[in-house]
Amino acid sequence: MSETTGEDDSRTDAEEPLPDAGPQRALAKVREFPTRPGVYLFKDDVGRVIYIGKAKNLRSRASSYFLKAAADDPRTAWVPEIGDVDYLECESEVDALLLEARLIKDVQPKHNKELKDDKSFPYLMITTREDFPRVEITREPRDRGVRLYGPFANVGALRGALQVLQRIFQFRTCSLDINPEEPRWRWFRPCLLASIRQCTAPCNLRISKADYRRDIKRLRMFLDGRKQSLLKQLQREMKQAAEAREFERAAVLRDEIHMLQTLDERGELDTHAQPEVFYVDPRKGLQGLRQVLKLDHTPRTLEGVDIAHLGGGQTVASLVQFLDGLPFKPGYRRYRIREVPGIDDFSAIHEVVLRRYKRLHEEAAVFPDILLIDGGKGQLHAAMAAFDKLQITPPTLLALAKAEEEVYLPGTATPLRLSRHSFALRLLQYVRDEAHRFAQHYHHLLRRKVTFGEPSPRQAPPD
Repeated sequence: MSETTGEDDSRTDAEEPLPDAGPQRALAKVREFPTRPGVYLFKDDVGRVIYIGKAKNLRSRASSYFLKAAADDPRTAWVPEIGDVDYLECESEVDALLLEARLIKDVQPKHNKELKDDKSFPYLMITTREDFPRVEITREPRDRGVRLYGPFANVGALRGALQVLQRIFQFRTCSLDINPEEPRWRWFRPCLLASIRQCTAPCNLRISKADYRRDIKRLRMFLDGRKQSLLKQLQREMKQAAEAREFERAAVLRDEIHMLQTLDERGELDTHAQPEVFYVDPRKGLQGLRQVLKLDHTPRTLEGVDIAHLGGGQTVASLVQFLDGLPFKPGYRRYRIREVPGIDDFSAIHEVVLRRYKRLHEEAAVFPDILLIDGGKGQLHAAMAAFDKLQITPPTLLALAKAEEEVYLPGTATPLRLSRHSFALRLLQYVRDEAHRFAQHYHHLLRRKVTFGEPSPRQAPPD
């Protein structure tokens, strides 16, 4: 809902502000709120906080509660109780999300009651009894051996915040049971998060237990609302490292400080948030893929490729990345097909796979566990030909044909038919559909650019 003013005579009844004196006084204050991220606190006539919420834009979000439509909505039927309002400005949307959770837990407002004790809401959980503590989102938090933050009202926003923070603190989110005393971990292959510097790869013993725990301690300081103390500590450590001529460590600390100071620029949760998945159980889907594909281990990373046409001639491609069964949007890529004239899906698949994996091979980057091609046997053969040309071993490669939802595998004449209700098929469909959506999105951006001369907004890096 948007802010309203008294001069707009064209408003419908649903857009009229509430007539009650208390809400009107609060609305007058809300109209003076900043347009920055923060947390708003609604109070009753005696000053008790009755509801707490977060906002990307404080003025716009808080003012939406004072429309008549809000009072008619059962979820906000308590709005006439508002007698006053206050706010706490935050530096970023991530800060606002975390502050909202802390305040709800401390203040216990009566109209946030669904978040106070309900274990079905998501929590951010940090394990405390492991050599390399894990950070994860859970709806079933443990009672012991963990540090909990939350509950949070919006799991999508929480996932977005987790990815933003992972770029700074580089913690692990996997479920591996890592024992640094076992030599086998020195030969373990890290996942893609290590390649893009969002995890320090304790699974490969690239970081000591002490240094990793130091990073987790810094994360906890931030989550506890001690951001300024953390910045001062990092600045002291950076100065000490520079004086000791440890310039590489000083540079790492400098980058961490910069990312924390510019969190408002990287804290757009909509950019990073992963969609809530209701019909797919990611863990069961991955376990199902291990079983039906006869893999040696449960896959963690999947990539999906799809092709779209622009104006019947220009062809574009998308590549989406999934981590632990959920979209990993920093890994999305888009391509303009360069070498294929006209419409030729097979050649387009060949080109995009060739370009993608030639780069990964040259950079010695980690391949995904599974590469899914949208299409049938022809598209699968085109992808296989790209790997043959590069003379490199592909990841587990398969194609999903939409008409009958058949799974084609290299070296098998008969496609694999999975149960329509299997978790493995649902996860493959999710990856395929997301690749299709992203390809079509790029297609529409380019069509607007061609038709209207508009610059195409940056959604994911071109490749």
